[in-house]
Amino acid sequence: MMPGDHVLLDALPADWRAGRFLGRVLTAAGPSPILVDQGIAYDMSKVAPTVAQLVEMLPLGSDGGEALGALDSLELPLLSPVDLQCVKAAGVTFALSAIERVIEERARGDAGAAAAIRGRLEERVGGSIRAVVPGSPEAAALKAALIEDDLWSQYLEVAIGPDAEVFTKAPVLATVGAGAQIGIRSDSTWNNPEPEIVLIGNSAGSAIGATLGNDVNLRDFEGRSALLLGKAKDNNASCALGPLIRLFDDGFTIDDVRNAEVALTIDGPEGYRLEGSSSMNQISRDPLELMRQTMSEHQYPDGFALFLGTLFAPVQDRDEPGRGFTHKVGDIVAIATPRLGKLVNEVVTSKDATPWTYGLTALMMNLAERGLLKAAKEKADA
Repeated sequence: MMPGDHVLLDALPADWRAGRFLGRVLTAAGPSPILVDQGIAYDMSKVAPTVAQLVEMLPLGSDGGEALGALDSLELPLLSPVDLQCVKAAGVTFALSAIERVIEERARGDAGAAAAIRGRLEERVGGSIRAVVPGSPEAAALKAALIEDDLWSQYLEVAIGPDAEVFTKAPVLATVGAGAQIGIRSDSTWNNPEPEIVLIGNSAGSAIGATLGNDVNLRDFEGRSALLLGKAKDNNASCALGPLIRLFDDGFTIDDVRNAEVALTIDGPEGYRLEGSSSMNQISRDPLELMRQTMSEHQYPDGFALFLGTLFAPVQDRDEPGRGFTHKVGDIVAIATPRLGKLVNEVVTSKDATPWTYGLTALMMNLAERGLLKAAKEKADA
Protein backbone atom coordinates (compact mmCIF):
# COMPACT_ATOMS: atom_id res chain seq x y z
CA MET A 1 0.00 0.00 0.00
CA MET A 2 1.63 3.21 -1.18
CA PRO A 3 0.66 6.86 -0.75
CA GLY A 4 -1.64 8.14 -3.48
CA ASP A 5 -4.95 9.76 -4.30
CA HIS A 6 -7.13 7.08 -2.72
CA VAL A 7 -5.21 7.35 0.55
CA LEU A 8 -5.46 11.14 0.58
CA LEU A 9 -9.19 11.25 -0.09
CA ASP A 10 -9.88 8.80 2.73
CA ALA A 11 -7.43 10.55 5.08
CA LEU A 12 -8.80 14.09 5.06
CA PRO A 13 -10.53 15.53 8.16
CA ALA A 14 -14.27 16.05 7.93
CA ASP A 15 -13.86 19.85 7.80
CA TRP A 16 -10.64 20.03 5.79
CA ARG A 17 -11.82 23.03 3.78
CA ALA A 18 -12.17 25.10 6.96
CA GLY A 19 -8.89 24.22 8.67
CA ARG A 20 -5.29 25.26 8.04
CA PHE A 21 -2.69 22.52 7.70
CA LEU A 22 1.02 21.93 7.18
CA GLY A 23 2.45 18.84 5.55
CA ARG A 24 5.00 17.47 3.13
CA VAL A 25 4.64 16.08 -0.38
CA LEU A 26 7.05 14.38 -2.73
CA THR A 27 7.49 16.49 -5.87
CA ALA A 28 9.58 15.67 -8.93
CA ALA A 29 12.29 17.92 -7.50
CA GLY A 30 12.19 16.37 -4.02
CA PRO A 31 10.29 16.69 -0.71
CA SER A 32 8.50 20.00 -0.25
CA PRO A 33 6.52 21.52 2.63
CA ILE A 34 2.94 22.51 1.91
CA LEU A 35 0.45 24.85 3.50
CA VAL A 36 -3.25 24.12 3.07
CA ASP A 37 -5.46 27.19 3.38
CA GLN A 38 -9.19 27.23 2.55
CA GLY A 39 -8.84 23.83 0.91
CA ILE A 40 -6.02 24.86 -1.45
CA ALA A 41 -2.55 23.32 -1.15
CA TYR A 42 0.50 25.54 -1.69
CA ASP A 43 4.08 24.39 -2.21
CA MET A 44 5.94 26.56 0.29
CA SER A 45 9.48 25.36 -0.47
CA LYS A 46 10.53 28.78 -1.82
CA VAL A 47 9.23 30.44 1.35
CA ALA A 48 10.90 27.93 3.68
CA PRO A 49 12.46 24.65 2.50
CA THR A 50 11.36 22.61 5.54
CA VAL A 51 8.25 22.24 7.68
CA ALA A 52 10.42 23.00 10.72
CA GLN A 53 11.20 26.43 9.30
CA LEU A 54 7.58 27.07 8.32
CA VAL A 55 6.53 26.37 11.89
CA GLU A 56 8.88 29.09 13.12
CA MET A 57 7.28 31.58 10.71
CA LEU A 58 3.71 31.11 11.97
CA PRO A 59 1.29 32.74 11.61
CA LEU A 60 1.82 32.90 7.86
CA GLY A 61 -0.26 33.03 4.73
CA SER A 62 0.24 31.49 1.31
CA ASP A 63 2.16 34.49 -0.08
CA GLY A 64 5.19 33.24 -1.97
CA GLY A 65 3.80 29.72 -2.24
CA GLU A 66 2.99 27.92 -5.48
CA ALA A 67 -0.65 26.85 -5.71
CA LEU A 68 -0.95 23.11 -6.31
CA GLY A 69 -4.75 23.04 -6.46
CA ALA A 70 -7.50 21.74 -4.23
CA LEU A 71 -6.28 19.40 -1.52
CA ASP A 72 -8.72 16.65 -2.45
CA SER A 73 -7.34 16.53 -6.01
CA LEU A 74 -3.66 16.66 -5.05
CA GLU A 75 -1.75 14.09 -7.08
CA LEU A 76 1.53 14.26 -5.17
CA PRO A 77 2.21 11.56 -2.57
CA LEU A 78 2.00 12.61 1.07
CA LEU A 79 5.06 12.15 3.24
CA SER A 80 5.29 12.29 7.00
CA PRO A 81 4.32 15.87 7.89
CA VAL A 82 7.47 16.52 9.98
CA ASP A 83 11.06 16.73 8.81
CA LEU A 84 13.73 18.28 11.06
CA GLN A 85 11.70 18.04 14.26
CA CYS A 86 12.87 15.70 17.00
CA VAL A 87 10.23 13.01 17.59
CA LYS A 88 9.46 12.52 21.28
CA ALA A 89 6.86 10.39 23.05
CA ALA A 90 5.22 10.47 26.46
CA GLY A 91 4.54 7.06 27.93
CA VAL A 92 2.13 5.68 30.52
CA THR A 93 -0.11 8.76 30.40
CA PHE A 94 -3.37 6.84 30.89
CA ALA A 95 -4.33 4.68 33.87
CA LEU A 96 -5.19 1.67 31.70
CA SER A 97 -1.87 1.84 29.86
CA ALA A 98 -0.09 2.03 33.22
CA ILE A 99 -1.74 -1.21 34.31
CA GLU A 100 -0.83 -2.87 31.01
CA ARG A 101 2.82 -1.82 31.34
CA VAL A 102 2.93 -3.34 34.83
CA ILE A 103 1.42 -6.53 33.39
CA GLU A 104 4.17 -6.67 30.73
CA GLU A 105 6.80 -6.22 33.42
CA ARG A 106 5.33 -8.84 35.77
CA ALA A 107 4.80 -11.30 32.90
CA ARG A 108 8.42 -10.81 31.75
CA GLY A 109 7.14 -10.37 28.21
CA ASP A 110 5.14 -13.63 28.24
CA ALA A 111 1.68 -12.96 26.76
CA GLY A 112 0.34 -16.20 28.21
CA ALA A 113 0.89 -15.00 31.79
CA ALA A 114 -0.88 -11.68 31.32
CA ALA A 115 -4.50 -12.59 32.12
CA ALA A 116 -3.97 -13.69 35.72
CA ILE A 117 -1.76 -10.69 36.50
CA ARG A 118 -4.29 -8.32 34.94
CA GLY A 119 -7.06 -9.59 37.18
CA ARG A 120 -5.07 -9.07 40.37
CA LEU A 121 -3.94 -5.58 39.42
CA GLU A 122 -7.38 -4.46 38.31
CA GLU A 123 -8.83 -5.66 41.61
CA ARG A 124 -6.23 -3.78 43.65
CA VAL A 125 -5.53 -0.52 41.78
CA GLY A 126 -8.02 -0.19 38.91
CA GLY A 127 -10.29 2.42 40.46
CA SER A 128 -7.65 4.14 42.56
CA ILE A 129 -5.20 4.79 39.78
CA ARG A 130 -7.90 6.20 37.51
CA ALA A 131 -8.88 8.83 40.08
CA VAL A 132 -5.50 9.97 41.36
CA VAL A 133 -3.74 13.12 40.12
CA PRO A 134 -0.05 12.45 39.30
CA GLY A 135 2.31 14.01 41.85
CA SER A 136 -0.47 14.72 44.38
CA PRO A 137 -0.51 13.70 48.07
CA GLU A 138 -3.15 11.10 47.15
CA ALA A 139 -0.74 9.65 44.58
CA ALA A 140 1.98 9.43 47.22
CA ALA A 141 -0.41 7.59 49.55
CA LEU A 142 -1.36 5.14 46.80
CA LYS A 143 2.33 4.56 46.08
CA ALA A 144 2.97 3.72 49.75
CA ALA A 145 0.05 1.26 49.76
CA LEU A 146 1.22 -0.45 46.59
CA ILE A 147 4.76 -0.79 47.90
CA GLU A 148 3.36 -2.42 51.03
CA ASP A 149 1.35 -4.85 48.86
CA ASP A 150 4.46 -5.63 46.74
CA LEU A 151 2.71 -4.24 43.66
CA TRP A 152 4.88 -1.19 43.00
CA SER A 153 6.48 -0.77 39.58
CA GLN A 154 8.66 1.69 37.71
CA TYR A 155 5.70 2.17 35.36
CA LEU A 156 3.48 3.28 38.20
CA GLU A 157 6.18 5.77 39.15
CA VAL A 158 5.77 7.63 35.84
CA ALA A 159 1.99 7.11 35.86
CA ILE A 160 1.27 8.75 39.21
CA GLY A 161 4.58 10.30 40.29
CA PRO A 162 5.57 13.93 39.61
CA ASP A 163 7.71 13.19 36.55
CA ALA A 164 6.30 12.06 33.19
CA GLU A 165 8.05 9.50 31.03
CA VAL A 166 9.32 11.27 27.90
CA PHE A 167 11.60 9.45 25.46
CA THR A 168 12.89 9.88 21.90
CA LYS A 169 10.78 7.78 19.56
CA ALA A 170 12.53 8.11 16.19
CA PRO A 171 15.50 9.81 14.54
CA VAL A 172 14.96 12.95 12.47
CA LEU A 173 13.46 12.10 9.04
CA ALA A 174 12.81 8.45 10.03
CA THR A 175 9.04 8.72 10.40
CA VAL A 176 6.65 7.43 7.73
CA GLY A 177 3.40 8.97 6.55
CA ALA A 178 -0.14 8.05 5.57
CA GLY A 179 -0.33 4.98 3.35
CA ALA A 180 3.23 3.82 4.07
CA GLN A 181 4.22 0.49 5.54
CA ILE A 182 4.72 0.45 9.31
CA GLY A 183 7.22 -1.94 10.83
CA ILE A 184 7.43 -4.28 13.81
CA ARG A 185 10.57 -6.22 14.69
CA SER A 186 10.70 -9.61 13.01
CA ASP A 187 11.65 -11.25 16.34
CA SER A 188 8.71 -9.82 18.32
CA THR A 189 5.83 -12.14 19.23
CA TRP A 190 3.68 -9.76 21.35
CA ASN A 191 3.05 -6.28 19.99
CA ASN A 192 0.34 -3.79 19.14
CA PRO A 193 -0.32 -0.37 17.60
CA GLU A 194 -0.63 2.71 19.78
CA PRO A 195 -3.13 5.21 18.31
CA GLU A 196 -2.20 8.66 19.55
CA ILE A 197 -2.56 12.37 19.01
CA VAL A 198 0.78 14.07 18.45
CA LEU A 199 1.38 17.71 19.35
CA ILE A 200 3.76 19.75 17.21
CA GLY A 201 5.90 22.23 19.12
CA ASN A 202 8.02 25.11 17.88
CA SER A 203 11.49 25.95 19.16
CA ALA A 204 9.98 27.96 22.02
CA GLY A 205 8.01 24.92 23.21
CA SER A 206 4.60 26.25 22.18
CA ALA A 207 2.09 23.83 20.67
CA ILE A 208 1.18 25.06 17.18
CA GLY A 209 -0.92 22.14 15.99
CA ALA A 210 -1.54 18.41 16.09
CA THR A 211 -1.54 15.30 13.94
CA LEU A 212 -2.17 11.57 14.36
CA GLY A 213 0.48 8.99 15.14
CA ASN A 214 1.10 5.29 15.60
CA ASP A 215 3.72 4.64 18.29
CA VAL A 216 4.17 0.92 17.64
CA ASN A 217 4.77 -1.01 20.86
CA LEU A 218 6.61 -4.32 21.32
CA ARG A 219 5.15 -5.64 24.56
CA ASP A 220 7.45 -8.65 24.78
CA PHE A 221 10.67 -6.60 24.50
CA GLU A 222 9.70 -3.86 26.94
CA GLY A 223 8.12 -6.43 29.25
CA ARG A 224 11.39 -8.33 29.55
CA SER A 225 13.19 -5.17 30.61
CA ALA A 226 12.45 -1.45 30.53
CA LEU A 227 16.06 -1.05 29.40
CA LEU A 228 14.96 -2.56 26.07
CA LEU A 229 12.74 0.48 25.42
CA GLY A 230 15.00 1.60 22.56
CA LYS A 231 14.64 -1.74 20.78
CA ALA A 232 10.93 -1.83 21.52
CA LYS A 233 10.25 1.65 20.15
CA ASP A 234 12.84 2.66 17.55
CA ASN A 235 13.00 0.37 14.53
CA ASN A 236 12.78 0.83 10.78
CA ALA A 237 9.36 2.27 9.83
CA SER A 238 8.09 1.93 13.41
CA CYS A 239 6.74 5.49 13.71
CA ALA A 240 3.89 6.77 11.53
CA LEU A 241 2.58 10.36 11.49
CA GLY A 242 -0.09 12.08 9.46
CA PRO A 243 -1.83 12.74 7.33
CA LEU A 244 -1.25 16.46 7.97
CA ILE A 245 -0.52 18.82 10.87
CA ARG A 246 -3.66 20.77 11.72
CA LEU A 247 -2.72 24.24 12.94
CA PHE A 248 -4.38 25.66 16.02
CA ASP A 249 -6.74 28.56 15.28
CA ASP A 250 -10.13 29.84 16.39
CA GLY A 251 -11.80 26.74 14.92
CA PHE A 252 -9.36 24.14 16.28
CA THR A 253 -7.76 24.54 19.69
CA ILE A 254 -5.96 22.55 22.34
CA ASP A 255 -9.36 21.81 23.85
CA ASP A 256 -10.21 19.82 20.71
CA VAL A 257 -7.17 17.68 21.50
CA ARG A 258 -8.13 17.34 25.15
CA ASN A 259 -11.60 16.07 24.21
CA ALA A 260 -10.80 14.02 21.12
CA GLU A 261 -11.98 10.44 20.63
CA VAL A 262 -9.33 8.55 18.69
CA ALA A 263 -10.73 5.48 16.93
CA LEU A 264 -8.67 2.51 15.83
CA THR A 265 -9.46 -0.44 13.58
CA ILE A 266 -7.23 -3.36 12.67
CA ASP A 267 -8.17 -5.55 9.71
CA GLY A 268 -6.13 -8.73 9.50
CA PRO A 269 -5.30 -10.74 6.39
CA GLU A 270 -7.23 -13.72 7.80
CA GLY A 271 -10.46 -11.73 8.18
CA TYR A 272 -9.81 -10.72 11.78
CA ARG A 273 -11.10 -7.30 12.85
CA LEU A 274 -10.46 -5.35 16.04
CA GLU A 275 -12.02 -2.02 16.96
CA GLY A 276 -11.00 0.22 19.82
CA SER A 277 -10.76 3.83 20.90
CA SER A 278 -8.78 6.18 23.08
CA SER A 279 -10.56 9.01 24.90
CA MET A 280 -8.21 11.92 25.43
CA ASN A 281 -10.31 13.23 28.31
CA GLN A 282 -9.05 10.23 30.32
CA ILE A 283 -5.40 11.32 30.11
CA SER A 284 -3.68 11.61 33.49
CA ARG A 285 -1.53 14.62 32.61
CA ASP A 286 -2.66 17.61 30.56
CA PRO A 287 -1.11 17.74 27.06
CA LEU A 288 0.45 21.14 27.72
CA GLU A 289 1.99 19.82 30.96
CA LEU A 290 3.61 17.07 28.90
CA MET A 291 4.91 19.75 26.51
CA ARG A 292 6.32 21.68 29.47
CA GLN A 293 8.09 18.65 30.90
CA THR A 294 9.57 17.83 27.49
CA MET A 295 11.12 21.32 27.30
CA SER A 296 12.01 21.75 30.97
CA GLU A 297 15.71 20.86 30.68
CA HIS A 298 16.23 20.66 26.91
CA GLN A 299 16.07 22.82 23.80
CA TYR A 300 14.76 21.84 20.38
CA PRO A 301 15.91 24.51 17.90
CA ASP A 302 14.04 22.80 15.03
CA GLY A 303 10.95 22.10 17.13
CA PHE A 304 9.58 18.71 18.10
CA ALA A 305 6.68 16.31 17.76
CA LEU A 306 5.31 14.83 20.99
CA PHE A 307 3.20 11.66 21.13
CA LEU A 308 0.72 12.08 24.00
CA GLY A 309 0.16 8.41 24.81
CA THR A 310 -2.85 6.16 24.41
CA LEU A 311 -5.66 4.61 26.41
CA PHE A 312 -5.84 1.73 23.93
CA ALA A 313 -4.36 -1.59 25.09
CA PRO A 314 -5.79 -4.61 23.22
CA VAL A 315 -6.43 -7.64 25.40
CA GLN A 316 -8.82 -9.60 23.16
CA ASP A 317 -7.48 -13.00 22.13
CA ARG A 318 -6.57 -13.27 18.47
CA ASP A 319 -5.32 -16.83 18.23
CA GLU A 320 -4.60 -18.86 21.34
CA PRO A 321 -6.88 -18.30 24.38
CA GLY A 322 -5.20 -16.21 27.05
CA ARG A 323 -2.50 -14.77 24.80
CA GLY A 324 -4.30 -11.57 23.87
CA PHE A 325 -3.61 -9.58 20.72
CA THR A 326 -0.51 -9.35 18.57
CA HIS A 327 0.04 -8.09 15.04
CA LYS A 328 0.33 -10.19 11.91
CA VAL A 329 2.05 -9.13 8.72
CA GLY A 330 -0.60 -7.69 6.45
CA ASP A 331 -2.68 -6.03 9.18
CA ILE A 332 -4.20 -2.75 8.05
CA VAL A 333 -4.19 -0.25 10.92
CA ALA A 334 -6.44 2.82 10.72
CA ILE A 335 -6.31 5.60 13.33
CA ALA A 336 -8.90 8.36 12.99
CA THR A 337 -10.55 11.34 14.63
CA PRO A 338 -12.81 13.76 12.75
CA ARG A 339 -10.75 16.94 13.22
CA LEU A 340 -7.41 15.37 12.24
CA GLY A 341 -8.45 12.80 9.64
CA LYS A 342 -7.27 9.23 9.26
CA LEU A 343 -3.84 7.60 9.33
CA VAL A 344 -3.74 4.22 7.59
CA ASN A 345 -0.71 1.92 7.43
CA GLU A 346 -0.01 -1.71 6.56
CA VAL A 347 2.01 -3.79 9.02
CA VAL A 348 5.18 -5.50 7.82
CA THR A 349 8.37 -6.48 9.62
CA SER A 350 10.94 -3.75 10.04
CA LYS A 351 13.35 -5.91 8.03
CA ASP A 352 10.92 -6.04 5.10
CA ALA A 353 9.73 -2.41 5.29
CA THR A 354 11.09 0.07 2.79
CA PRO A 355 14.63 0.86 4.04
CA TRP A 356 15.21 4.32 5.48
CA THR A 357 17.85 5.83 3.18
CA TYR A 358 16.83 9.50 2.92
CA GLY A 359 18.48 11.16 5.87
CA LEU A 360 19.74 14.63 6.70
CA THR A 361 22.64 14.54 4.26
CA ALA A 362 20.37 13.56 1.37
CA LEU A 363 17.83 16.26 2.28
CA MET A 364 20.44 19.02 2.58
CA MET A 365 22.03 18.02 -0.74
CA ASN A 366 18.62 18.05 -2.42
CA LEU A 367 17.70 21.47 -1.01
CA ALA A 368 21.10 22.85 -2.02
CA GLU A 369 20.74 21.53 -5.58
CA ARG A 370 17.33 23.23 -5.81
CA GLY A 371 18.78 26.51 -4.59
CA LEU A 372 16.42 26.51 -1.61
CA LEU A 373 19.06 26.79 1.10
CA LYS A 374 20.55 29.87 -0.52
CA ALA A 375 17.11 31.42 -0.90
CA ALA A 376 16.28 30.69 2.74
CA LYS A 377 19.54 32.29 3.91
CA GLU A 378 18.88 35.38 1.83
CA LYS A 379 15.42 35.70 3.38
CA ALA A 380 16.89 35.30 6.87
CA ASP A 381 19.55 37.95 6.19
CA ALA A 382 17.08 40.43 4.67
